[in-house]
Amino acid sequence: MSWSGSAQFPVSRPRRLRRTQALRDLVAQTRLDVSDVVAPLFVREGVDSPQPIGSLPGVVQHSLASLRAEVRILADLGVKGVILFGVPAHKDDIGSGAFDPDGIVQVALRSLRDDLGDSMVLMADLCVDEYTSHGHCGILDGHGSVDNDATLDIYARAAVAQATAGAHVVAPSGMMDGQVGAIRSALDSAGHDQTSILAYSAKYASGLYGPFRDAVDVQIVGGGDRKGYQQDWRNAREALVEVEADVQQGADMVMVKPALAYLDVIAAVRSAVDVPVAAYHVSGEYSMIKAAAANGWIDHDAVAIEHLTAIKRAGADFILTYFARWFAESNG
Repeated sequence: MSWSGSAQFPVSRPRRLRRTQALRDLVAQTRLDVSDVVAPLFVREGVDSPQPIGSLPGVVQHSLASLRAEVRILADLGVKGVILFGVPAHKDDIGSGAFDPDGIVQVALRSLRDDLGDSMVLMADLCVDEYTSHGHCGILDGHGSVDNDATLDIYARAAVAQATAGAHVVAPSGMMDGQVGAIRSALDSAGHDQTSILAYSAKYASGLYGPFRDAVDVQIVGGGDRKGYQQDWRNAREALVEVEADVQQGADMVMVKPALAYLDVIAAVRSAVDVPVAAYHVSGEYSMIKAAAANGWIDHDAVAIEHLTAIKRAGADFILTYFARWFAESNG
């Protein structure tokens, strides 16, 4: 047989399996389901109606009433989890709203637990940057730096407050050394040994968080940054050190954040640990799709699903994404 002409090459097996949509669906190696997405939701204290977030099109700061309605819709669509971020009316130096039993997230958790019981996984972001007057993820030491150990005490109090209010999962995101161990000890001592910890184990000091900071009304006073405690975005191997430490301290699940720009890290973490791996498709990754689609430069739906599928393909067991409702409505 002559192979001189390209038309004479036999059709390859992969090519034959791409011929129709039904065939492609049948043999797809990565499958993304509604149960794979978790919806990040913002709840603002002291508002009666949802407040749009300009840099996050389609996302709002919820009132308590609109939050309850939104979570009910998500549950009916088959979404299995939400994670709550609070926007308090008042802030202070230590972020006391994070552990106040009447803080906005604790109030919201009680309401959602009353509404849904155990049918929806209720997660609570555990950090204090939304609640501190200076915008950092911990207590300052008087010299402008975060006091790691003093911050752990605040995180422990916040974890107990969230679990008492009804959180199934607390999610420490501040990247303090020893945070998981301190939180696990506090939860167990308070009788919340069944409350899970989703650790933001590999959280990078990324430039992709801008819209999120608009959503939670956070600005770092004095123009500082979080590069001293969040991971350097140039480094991958150190993520495995952070992940291993969190698992040893009692993390039930670990997270990589951001997601799409760190697919290599997701894959490496997936290979290194046996616990569930989450990835956060962050605000900047979401907003870039929205902005480009609004200008007619990309196909919104095609790119959104491609992003989410890539994250799942890299090894994430579930994805925190602002596309959660859209994906559930489109694929439920």
